[in-house]
Amino acid sequence: MSRIFTQIFYVLLLMCTINIAAQAQSITVSGTVKDKQSKEGLAGVSLTIKGQSGGTASTANGSFSFSTTAKVPFTLVASYVGYGSVEQQITGSTTGINLELETAVVLGGDVVVSASRTPERILESPVSIERMSAATIREIAAPSFYDALNNMKGVESSMQSLTFKSINTRGFNSNGNTRFNQYIDGMDNQAPGLNFSVGNIVGITELDVDNVELLPGASSALYGAGGINGTLLMTSKDPFKYPGASFQYKTGINHVNDDNSTVQPFNQLDVRMAKSWNNKFGVKAAFSFLQAKDWYGNNYSNFDRVSRTVKSGDRSDPNYDGINTYGDELSQNMRNVAQSVLASGQATYIKNYGLATGGQVPTPAQITSFLSTNAQTRPFYLGLNTPGLIPNQNITRNGYNESDLVDYNTKSLKASGALYYNISNTVQATFLANWGTGTSVYTGSDRYSLRNFNIGQYKLELKGEDFLLRGYTTQERSGDSYISSILGSYINEKAKVSQAWFPEYVGNYVGARAAGQTDAQAQITARTAANSASTGGSAYFQPGSPQFLQAKDQIMNTTISASDPSKGIYGAKFDDKSNLYHYEGMYNFTNLFNKVVEFQVGASYRLYDLNSAGTIFNDLNESIDIKEYGAFGQIGKKLFSDKVKFTFAGRYDKSQNFEGRFTPRITGVFTVAKNNNIRVSYQTGYRNPTTQNQYIDLSVGGGSQRLIGGLPEIMFTKYHLDTNKPYTDVSYRAFLASAAATGTPNQALLQQYTFDSRGVRPESVQSYELGYKGLVLPNLLVDAYGYYNIYKDFITAVDVYQNVNGSFVKFGVPVNAEGKVTSYGAALGLDYLVGKYTISGNVSYNKIGDLPVNYINDFNTPKIRYNLGFGNKEIIKNFGFNLAYRWQDQFYWNSSFASGQVPAYSSLDAQVSLRIPSVQSVIKLGGSNVLNKYYFTSYGNPSAGAIYYLALTFNP
Repeated sequence: MSRIFTQIFYVLLLMCTINIAAQAQSITVSGTVKDKQSKEGLAGVSLTIKGQSGGTASTANGSFSFSTTAKVPFTLVASYVGYGSVEQQITGSTTGINLELETAVVLGGDVVVSASRTPERILESPVSIERMSAATIREIAAPSFYDALNNMKGVESSMQSLTFKSINTRGFNSNGNTRFNQYIDGMDNQAPGLNFSVGNIVGITELDVDNVELLPGASSALYGAGGINGTLLMTSKDPFKYPGASFQYKTGINHVNDDNSTVQPFNQLDVRMAKSWNNKFGVKAAFSFLQAKDWYGNNYSNFDRVSRTVKSGDRSDPNYDGINTYGDELSQNMRNVAQSVLASGQATYIKNYGLATGGQVPTPAQITSFLSTNAQTRPFYLGLNTPGLIPNQNITRNGYNESDLVDYNTKSLKASGALYYNISNTVQATFLANWGTGTSVYTGSDRYSLRNFNIGQYKLELKGEDFLLRGYTTQERSGDSYISSILGSYINEKAKVSQAWFPEYVGNYVGARAAGQTDAQAQITARTAANSASTGGSAYFQPGSPQFLQAKDQIMNTTISASDPSKGIYGAKFDDKSNLYHYEGMYNFTNLFNKVVEFQVGASYRLYDLNSAGTIFNDLNESIDIKEYGAFGQIGKKLFSDKVKFTFAGRYDKSQNFEGRFTPRITGVFTVAKNNNIRVSYQTGYRNPTTQNQYIDLSVGGGSQRLIGGLPEIMFTKYHLDTNKPYTDVSYRAFLASAAATGTPNQALLQQYTFDSRGVRPESVQSYELGYKGLVLPNLLVDAYGYYNIYKDFITAVDVYQNVNGSFVKFGVPVNAEGKVTSYGAALGLDYLVGKYTISGNVSYNKIGDLPVNYINDFNTPKIRYNLGFGNKEIIKNFGFNLAYRWQDQFYWNSSFASGQVPAYSSLDAQVSLRIPSVQSVIKLGGSNVLNKYYFTSYGNPSAGAIYYLALTFNP
């Protein structure tokens, strides 16, 4: 792979050398730019020559100067956040130019790229699209631009921690959303070992954001596999248009009136520096560091893993399994434990009897006599042969609260740098590097403590007016990350192995009942005894105790693959060093065709290089690479005096493990009046099973379950689920219940599960949309749409139990749901200007339709959610404010980690800002969830309260 990057570098170097030798004599463009009303010089105004790359920004007093090889006449463009752009034709002198800008908010004037991969007015976009500009980001009330994505129409998020949020649109939300793509400067921002983006922990810094574009719904026709529910594209600032130094310091507090913690500090520093020379060479660097105390996962509801619902009870329930407590996942039936002890005792007695008698077998009466009198087996024999003495009751071990196991000292450090070289006025070469590290908490099938993990992205790109060549790599390193439930369970095993703990519990329970205690009293007696070490001390390490801290430190620093319970070695740590390599090119033939039609083609190649040392994937003794490639084409044509535009796009993608897929897209835009357009579209999307869907081999749930990949080489070759067929979850539990009730398990209750011989396959969606966007009035923008989606081969998972040498092993396996799943919805957005006041609002409706039989509903989306906004960037001179209110309805959340009701909630973000032009600074006082109403967005994840902050920004 490094050879390809080297070749790209040599091509760029050669083109630069040729260009330098042929450079024309440059001229200087200079002047001043001022506020039209105050006549004060404006700092940071972007000055460019229309149709060309390069340019500069004005200095503190509004002056500007840059060199260019452009020849007079040309058009000089001045643009600045919160001001209307000005274009001035330069026909004579290129020095002493005076420009004046006027404050303005122009509705519908944004230009977007992502909807068609070519620039177009947002009013003319063929599909739904949302955009956040640099001007919007400067005015947001949320702590970061990423938090403010919730204010966009139809957007929802799942918050796993303070810095980890998963963005989604149009239903089927999830923790770590694999149905939503996220790009930064054209680079897929997913972690290769996870197949989804880790929020913006490792991403773009706020001072370096130029714009954000979001495409709700399917986008595979242009962007390939993934993005079945949406695509987010973030673009950083060009040093030619945004030169100079800027910084932002934000300090604040959270955990106000939090029962879990005292008030905690929140601090963030952002720095950006950029410089360009002679409109040819540019460089920039950005840095961001955030440090805070994370939100606490404190849902201690009692979770029933059989029905996957919450039930009543706390630790007084012998079978308590708290949502955010770990180590209590393994559940055993008391009668089954007693039967197991007797069976083991009987087998040992028969073996020893045979050794003593030369191979004779004891009689049933001798066996019964032994079991009823032997000190180790007598309590269990008595319990099972005394009606009602041992209840048909499941029990769990004591667990540990999440706060005892997870690192809540969240931090995020991001650094980026880039070199730009303008080979010509229209061709630019770029080298860009983004690197970040952080500590956070992520929810998957478990809660994972992501400690000191890091991701680096490195890109070489050559871009012209009509073409693009790009190559980049993503390097993921798990650092000190670990699984919290495995950690909790293994701390218990360090204290006392479960093979001893459960029999001790049942044995002491029988003794207590025989002594006249009630069931409730005996349960307490049994737990106290089982949690006591036989040689003194405790078999349950109290949180914070020396034994607990020592065991925790050993387990969290030992890798999962190094675990060997037979030797007392336990590990919960990941060792992931997975990489992604991606290469793509695109050419736009529109200009060659004299703009008669718009036509562009592109192709890409991708390689996933998985390296987890057996801690996530089935790669302990073998290497895993996944190759993918694809190509797309798009053609568009305007008809009827440019009143109608039709576009057809299609893409073919192939993964080495799956059949190739063709995803078409057909769109039409109809101009019914000036600045009023109706759009219709048919889009298709698909996503391959994730790298984990394909190759995972991981113990979760405190060791009670093994997640395995859905490829035949994992299911069948390694675990033989085709020849030694497993049993369904429902039938296995019925089988256990029969054993507990009668002492003799009913084999006839077990029902085999047969997996598709092809293994797990890609899922797909067909999406139909009708929309309207237009200026009903010069100061009123309306955007509305309705959609209908049909999903096929939805990727879900099943739990099965396989009989391996007399013991049942639980597997979680990804499979495709049979039949089709439908969903539909609509949204309406309004933006209204009243003088300098901006009033905005949007409402979205999402609903799941028909479901196949036995499909687990994980739509995970409220039917109704809405946002309201009100602001004025300058209500009086240099003083502005912004308010953002959002509300969403209650809904039921279903995931592999936990399921339950998410209540309706509302949240208000607010900020007031003061511009200080004399020092090019802005002071902002604000807060998110300022009313401090704690809420959670997905079941099993923490509740978030208010964050109050004060920010100072220089040269924003």
